[in-house]
This record gives sequence, structure tokens and C-alpha cells, in this order.
Amino acid sequence: MARYRGGMSNRLAGSTSPYLAQHAENPVHWWPWSTEAFAEASARDVPVLLSVGYSACHWCHVMAHESFENQAIADLMNSGYVCIKVDREERPDIDAVYMAATQSLTGQGGWPMTVFLTPDGKPFYAGTYFPPTPRSGLPSFPQLLTAISSTWSDKRESVLQAAGSISADLERVNQALPSGAISEALLERATSTLLHQLDPRSGGFSGAPKFPPAMPVEFLLRQYEQTGNPDLLTTAEVTLDAMSRGGIYDQLAGGFARYSVDADWVVPHFEKMLYDNALLLRVYAHHHRLTGSPSSARVCAETVQFLIAELRTADAAFASALDADTDGVEGLTAVWTPAQLTDVLGESDGRWAADLLEVTPVGTFEDGASVLQLLTDPDDPARWRRIRAVLAESRAGRPQPARDDKVILSWNGLLIAALAEAGTTLRQPDWIVAAQQAFEFLLATHRVDGRWRRSSRDGVVGEASGVLSDHADLADGLLALFQATGAQSYLDQAGELLEIVLRHFDDGAGGFYDTADDAEILVVRPRDPTDGATPSGASACADALLTYSALTGKSQYRQAAEQAVAGASLLMERQPRAAGRWLGTTRSMLDGPIQVAVVGPAGPGRAELLATARIFAPAGTVFDHGEAGSDRALLADRTALQGEPTAYVCHGFVCDRP
Repeated sequence: MARYRGGMSNRLAGSTSPYLAQHAENPVHWWPWSTEAFAEASARDVPVLLSVGYSACHWCHVMAHESFENQAIADLMNSGYVCIKVDREERPDIDAVYMAATQSLTGQGGWPMTVFLTPDGKPFYAGTYFPPTPRSGLPSFPQLLTAISSTWSDKRESVLQAAGSISADLERVNQALPSGAISEALLERATSTLLHQLDPRSGGFSGAPKFPPAMPVEFLLRQYEQTGNPDLLTTAEVTLDAMSRGGIYDQLAGGFARYSVDADWVVPHFEKMLYDNALLLRVYAHHHRLTGSPSSARVCAETVQFLIAELRTADAAFASALDADTDGVEGLTAVWTPAQLTDVLGESDGRWAADLLEVTPVGTFEDGASVLQLLTDPDDPARWRRIRAVLAESRAGRPQPARDDKVILSWNGLLIAALAEAGTTLRQPDWIVAAQQAFEFLLATHRVDGRWRRSSRDGVVGEASGVLSDHADLADGLLALFQATGAQSYLDQAGELLEIVLRHFDDGAGGFYDTADDAEILVVRPRDPTDGATPSGASACADALLTYSALTGKSQYRQAAEQAVAGASLLMERQPRAAGRWLGTTRSMLDGPIQVAVVGPAGPGRAELLATARIFAPAGTVFDHGEAGSDRALLADRTALQGEPTAYVCHGFVCDRP
């Protein structure tokens, strides 16, 4: 372990978080989040400087290089503070609490997040990125460090009063929303709001930066299936088509970047996150099932290819992200000039590719380089396939972005669900096998003494306990695997996860906290029902509870789902773009959800009947399949008519003739 001036040590070496490990050689005397760090602050009578970020964050790297690697700035940090570094992806509970404080104090949030705390963890000042010298109205980081230290020494009482007031405000806004009724009218109003907010020309929600709205689009597809309103399908397709043709989608290797810095999906923020690609894989598979779109099928196949090639770990689980930067330069690996295309492809193919991929002398990015787009279909598909392979091979020889190789339980759960659903939809059994193998690793590594841990790295599980989304997303993935394979063990393990949720995360009023009742106590016990880049833990939990109830016939799980959805009715009404998963779950709840049981002897006939049912049944339908006479809820008392595979369909507790 490295030693630094003053005899203190940086304690981040050996962390299971790549982000923390990146800071292990800083001259800052970083501590990981721990009771010992706060005890040190109390003993020294200094504030805590909490710095939160993540490995693929561009501005986190900038601040690290400018400030945390600067010995003079590090000396200010070490002398005046106990400095704690947190990976927001490893500890989303800590991030949620102090992001709420940052947003309350500044009106905005983001990463890197910089928060000053009392030794008992109460925030009193917060911000995001601070430059090493004054810039654009921001004080320099050294100025801020000096001012906070002086205030702590000279105006302690006012600091403590501010900290108490901020903590009280956090507790006040952390209350559950009032419950309300759910109905078709609620979904119609939410649909209307979404249609007005979505960009009719380029898709996504209007303005920049523009993030892929996987969950709202998924809901629009579900509403289209229910209502037949063509405007819903058209609006969804505008977004899906624009994203897959734009720079946010990797036209050479597949997979989506985190967001577009512009309103037309041209220039991405180049980091690629596991959760985005999982959610988008699921919605493109849904669109293909609904319409037969060859473009969506292609996007699914290319995205899975990217996930397997770039994010799958040696343990068969999936890493968190690829960095936005390469050698400290954002987008270095991904962008092209016309001259580079010609160098790789030759004059004729280079000109053709430049025209096809919108690579111009002026460029769409920086320094005359362009991000590849595919705004029109190639007039020679075979030529494009050949050129695409050559360009991909050439790009693979460039310096590559770093990979954040920690394994996050909830994000792997999202991908397990997506691989299982896309694999059944596109009849790709290898994708289902990949989902099964990922779960086997999670089961062997992340479950410790009957409870689940959030993250691991290189097969070593971290100390952080699983939060609500970890349990809910994994349960959702297992329910998808059960429906894809018919293996009872996946259903049983999903039930065990949901039992943990109801026992340890229930708030006693029909909702859920994001941390367990026996987890570490923070300033407030966080709960956030809003769907953001990923489904909220509560919405994913409600969906899993509803699906599990429909598959097992256990009504207590449906009741829990209904209470949770009722508690999100106000959110769906007022902010539907932040409630996409809630809206999809409500759609399923109002539909029943539809239950399909396919019984009969195993073989091609039963498999084909099940595949046909999957094509025609709307999203949110639950499936079971197996031999007649099984004691599973959907199969019990079902007979195979005349010994042939037979499908039973039930809508809202009423069953059709087989």
C-alpha cells in the first residue's frame, strides 16, 4: 500500500471498484466509505469531503487529473478533511442520498459529485465539478477547500445548523407519494402527455442532451398493442429508427452509447453502459415481434454481439461499461475522417463509405472527424457488409477505451431478462444460454449467507449489500428465464428474491425503500420511485411481483404489486416520462395480465405452438409450458386435447376455450 506525505495512506488499493482503484495512486489520502473514516473525521475535528463518481465518467477523469493528482491540492484536502471516494454504481444508496442534497442546494446534479459533510454524515455544502483555477463563474477547487475549512473553524455553529436543516429537508421530501386509483383513463392521459413531449422529427424527448427513452417507448408499444392507435407505433418507430441510424449507435460493432450531446443523435457521449444496452435490446426485440422489422432484428443481433464480445467477463457475467475516453481523449477510438476511410478502404470504397456514413471534410465531431451514421440504407448491402467488417477490424487496432469490469447485480438482471426475451423472440437459443450462464455466476458469487451482494470484480464479491433494484431486476430476469426454459428452479429463486424484498424493503404502507431494514443506516433511508436511466427499484419490484403472481396464482404478490402501483399513480399522471416502467406494469395489471399455458408432449409441436403464441400475445403476457398434468399453477388440470400440444389463454381471470 502506497505511503504519502504525513504518514497517511491511500486506502483504495485492492478495491473491487475499478473507479476507486483508479484513484489508488493519488496523493490524496482517500478512504473508502466506512465508519472508520467518519471516526477519523470526528477524532481530527475536520469535515468529510465526499467525492462520488464512476469509472466511465468523462468529467470525473478530468477532475481527477486536474485536482486529485495535483500534490498542492491534495495537501489542502489531506490537511483539512477526511476524504472519502465512492463509486456511485457500487453504492447507489449513498449516491442517492447525497445527490438529493446536491440538487436541493444547487438546483442541479451530476458527476463528479462533491459534498462536504459533518463527521456524522450530514451534508452542508455541495457541488459537482470544480476546476483547479477559477473558470466560467466557478470558484477554483483550492479556493473552495480553503473557504470551507475557514467556515468550519470560524463559523461552526452556522455550519451545524445548515447541516441539520438540510438533513431535515431530505427526510421531509423522502416520504411516500399519496396512493391513487389506476385506470385506462390514467394510461390514456399519460400516453397523451408522452406523445406531446416526444420529438416528432428525431425521436426521443425534445432538446439536448438526448437520452434513449427505452421504457417510455416500450410503454407506447404496449399501448399500441392494446388500442391499435397507429400514432403510438409511429412515434415509437421514429425514436427507434433515429437512434439505430444515428451516432449514438455503434454502426461498426453494435451497441448504444449513453446519450447524444445533440438533439439529433449525431454525437454521442461515448461511454457504453450495460443497462442501456439491456433495456434497448428488450425494446427492439419487442418491436421486431410486433412488426417483423428486419432492422430491429439486426439491431438486436448486433447489440448482443457487442455485449458478448466487449462486456462479457471470463466468469460469463457482464461488465458494467466501456469508458467514454481513450488515453484521456473522448471518442478517440470511434471517430473517422475521409482520409482515414480512404487509407483503410482505398479510394473508391473510401468515398462510397464516406457518403454512406456521413463522414465529411468538415466533420460532425472535433478536429474534422465524424461519428459514423447510417441515415439511409446502403444501395449495395453486400458491399456495406464487407466494408463494415474491414472498418471494424481496422478500428480494433486503435487504442481502446478502458472497461469497468465490475459486475453489478441489477444490471446483469436487466440483461438476463433481455437476453431471455430476445432469445425467444428471435429464436436464438445461444442468447438464452448466455443469460443462464450469467445467472449461475451471480448465484455462486453474489449470494452470501442467504443474502445478495451488489457487485463483484474478478470473481471477488464486494461488501456492499444489494439494494432494492438488485433484487427486483434479478427476479425479473429469472422470471424471463423461467418462461423461456420452463425450468422450475428459476421460478423458485425468483420467489426467494421477492420474499427478501417483502421482508426487508417494505415500508409498511404499500411501498418500498431502496435499502433493506438491516442495511447500513444513512442520513435518510433512501427511496426514489422515479424511472431514470434504469427502472426504479420499486417499479421493477412491482412488475416482478405481478408476473410472479400471474405465474404462481399467489394472490398476496399481486396485492403487493397493486399497492405499489397505486402509490405511483401521481407520478404516472404528472411525470410519465419518469414512469415508463410503472406505466408498462400498469398496462399489464389492467390486462390481467394475460396468461398463456401450453401443454403437451415435449417436441417440435409444442415448441412451435409456444413460439406462435409468443408472437401474437401482447407484451406483458406470462407463459408457462410443460407436460400435461404438471402441478404448476398454469399447467394444473390442463389436458392436451387428443394428445396434441394445446394452448390455454386466460384474460383477467377468465379463460378461453383451449
